[in-house]
Amino acid sequence: MKTIGVVGGLGPESTIEYYRLLIAAYQKRAGDRVLPSILIYSVDVYRGLAFLDAGQPDLLADYLAEAVRKLADAGADFAIISANTPHLVFDQVQTTSSIPILSIVEAARGEAKARGVKRIGLLGTRFTMRARFYPDVFTREDIMLTIPKDDEVEYIHDKYINELLKRICLPATRDELLRIIRRMKEEDRIEAVLLAGTELPLILTESFAGGVPLLDTTKIHVEAAVNRLLE
Repeated sequence: MKTIGVVGGLGPESTIEYYRLLIAAYQKRAGDRVLPSILIYSVDVYRGLAFLDAGQPDLLADYLAEAVRKLADAGADFAIISANTPHLVFDQVQTTSSIPILSIVEAARGEAKARGVKRIGLLGTRFTMRARFYPDVFTREDIMLTIPKDDEVEYIHDKYINELLKRICLPATRDELLRIIRRMKEEDRIEAVLLAGTELPLILTESFAGGVPLLDTTKIHVEAAVNRLLE
């Protein structure tokens, strides 16, 4: 049996969801009397965010690379980083890793391509929404990503860091997120929304909202991981 290594803690609440979903997806495919082999190394999300706030992505890459090394040393055959924002330095981490790392961005692009959507709204942290690591991958399949307006980006980031990372899901926050999605559908003509923050599905729990489908990157990433486990 292959062993998956999970870099968790990014944040803790979504790591819990990853663990639960990995087991559920694996048992759905392999049977309810078997369980996957999972190693989790939990890092400090606030330390990682501090590196980015300080403009020190190289320190974040080193921090994550060390976590992957520990998973490899513990016997993991491959790894996943259970968050979107750290994929800002994914290439650097993969370069130093002795085991493969499954990219949440590549997995999400594959799902978007399979659905045939060409214009997608991108929601996540400010770092994710304003960086190039998602657009650079998606444009290879001629898929355009659109981000919210500047004030909406700041709103989403604030709620993400100060509420969702702590699993605080307020109705007013949900209502505003849905308003942003509806506006993007009307003004930006998006065909879907990518929940490119693994805490976003904690508050946007449905598969369709604001008039468009919601692509849950946590579930997409988990399916890619289970595919690898069962190869």
